[in-house]
Amino acid sequence: CQMCLILCKSLLYEEWASYSVFYKYQPIGLVRKYFGEKIGLYFAWLGLYTQMLIPASVVGVIVFLYGCATVDDNIPSMEICHPKNNITMCPLCDQACSYWKLSTACGTARASHLFDNPATVFFSIFMALWAAMFMEHWKRRQMRLNYEWDLTGFEDEEDHPRAEYEFKVMQKSLKKEHKSQQKVGVTFAIVFGVILYRISTKAALHMSSNPITRNHVRVTVKTTAAIINLVVILILDEVYGAVARWLTVLEVPKTDKSFEERLIFKTFILKFVNAFTPIIYIAFFRGRLVGRPGSYLYVFESYRMEECAHGGCLMELCIQLSITMLGKQLIQNNLFEIGVPKLKKLIRYIRSKHGTFQEEEREKKLQRYEIDHFLEPFAGLTPEYMEMIIQFGFVTLFVASFPLAPLFALLNNIIEIRLDAKKFVAELRRPVAARAKDIGIWYNLLRGVAKVAVIINAFVISFTSDFIPRLVYQYMYSPDGSMYGFVNHTLSYFNVSHFQDGKVPRDPLHLGYPVEICRYKDYREPPWSATPYEISKEFWAVLAVRLAFVIVFQNVVMLMNDIVDWLIPDIPKDISLQIHKEKILMVELFMKEEQGKIHMLDSMTSVGSKENSSSSNNHSPAPRPRAGLHTNNTNSF
Repeated sequence: CQMCLILCKSLLYEEWASYSVFYKYQPIGLVRKYFGEKIGLYFAWLGLYTQMLIPASVVGVIVFLYGCATVDDNIPSMEICHPKNNITMCPLCDQACSYWKLSTACGTARASHLFDNPATVFFSIFMALWAAMFMEHWKRRQMRLNYEWDLTGFEDEEDHPRAEYEFKVMQKSLKKEHKSQQKVGVTFAIVFGVILYRISTKAALHMSSNPITRNHVRVTVKTTAAIINLVVILILDEVYGAVARWLTVLEVPKTDKSFEERLIFKTFILKFVNAFTPIIYIAFFRGRLVGRPGSYLYVFESYRMEECAHGGCLMELCIQLSITMLGKQLIQNNLFEIGVPKLKKLIRYIRSKHGTFQEEEREKKLQRYEIDHFLEPFAGLTPEYMEMIIQFGFVTLFVASFPLAPLFALLNNIIEIRLDAKKFVAELRRPVAARAKDIGIWYNLLRGVAKVAVIINAFVISFTSDFIPRLVYQYMYSPDGSMYGFVNHTLSYFNVSHFQDGKVPRDPLHLGYPVEICRYKDYREPPWSATPYEISKEFWAVLAVRLAFVIVFQNVVMLMNDIVDWLIPDIPKDISLQIHKEKILMVELFMKEEQGKIHMLDSMTSVGSKENSSSSNNHSPAPRPRAGLHTNNTNSF
């Protein structure tokens, strides 16, 4: 009845959609009764995901605090920051930049240690196992909900062909146009444009007459470029959502389920590439295709490719990842979800409002369903799942560079649960209840992201951080097995007389003395060797260990994931026992019914035989004369 729905809605608003009850468990049973199983499963999954983020956040904070506690004992940072460090580095750009002291990179080196330390390797392994345990726990939770909601024997109803599909079949004009590659190319073009922005802005700031501006070039360029990437990602997210729907409509899927799955997959691919392309560039490409002093690689013959800071690209990766993740959560997931529905509701109300007093009085007497008409129509669960899947990617894919990602995701989800609850209860029209026994294609996407995360974290640790170079130096090249001398070991020599024409610094005496030899970060032979500036044997040793680490890390973590999958049963033991008991009871009931049927048949057969015998006894005098006649005839013979 309508009164029951109103009471249920008010109860949900008080016990679920209020921010004051953020610490309480969700009333999933009540959500399921009011919205249906499909929406109930989404909020159950979101609640479990948020709970599982608690241990990941705790471990991430511990790893970050470990980096803070050991930054003063980090020998490479101490060598860079030592006041007697007189290492002269080669210019960071052509002409406008001059020689500089390595000690000026002290702050960057110390900050890099916060995220580039041995604990991050442990945290990457932990997060891979965490993802596997999360998937297993969700399967168990889903099975329990299926049993409690009487969905164990539920099968999806047969999906009928869509009207659009039947129309196209009648017209015989099925066409498939795959233009997603062109749309994804827009993302790569924008990333390339941001790269040019970084290069040109860095050169312009180095030419500034303000010493403060010149001293903060790297921070300015990193932060502004990350903000530009964030704005572009937010804009293209909306564009790619429309593009994915357009491409799916062009394919004309046969059924509604097929249409939904194809739309989800295309939207996920486009938004995933959009969100992670700038991060992947910084992690795996920036600083790799640079060249060396005297033979740098240029874009359009005038823009020199970017280099990483001396502490590596991990710090810049952390900045890009944190700004993108926090920006998407704050702006797209929260402000848009709050502001856009309210704005649309206000517009609909203004359009339908009439100026007369009688109309205003009539509006005060509107029925509940008439008031709900001003609410935003329900557009499905795809946007809700999508933002959480992308967040799951931020938490797992590059967690080696940003151990605080689970903490920020946890804080966001605590608000997200109540925000989504309030939106479903107060901002959206109540959707038609739909039954479902699982979360569908989203589970497969989660498994795919979790497996890709193992590979990406292996490459981040191996190629983006300095973990492997430090390990190789300590056990292969260090004279005393310590990290002393590591910084000098990673720097190569360059004779400044070998600069190309037009590439020499305009102010070669910036340091107050003429420079003959400068250093740069690479493994190359010195200019006085028989093969000057060629790649040294140390480079190949480090590369071999890096590739070996990727293979070992990937296989060990995958094996541990399989062990976790094997150890944790998909069905809880109590549910399995209960289902087994119910099956036994069903078999016993079936056997009793069959025995009852057999007993009934036997009784009916016995009754029938008695009736036949009695009827034969009643008609027995009739044939006796013929028997007697036959006897008499026989005797007469």
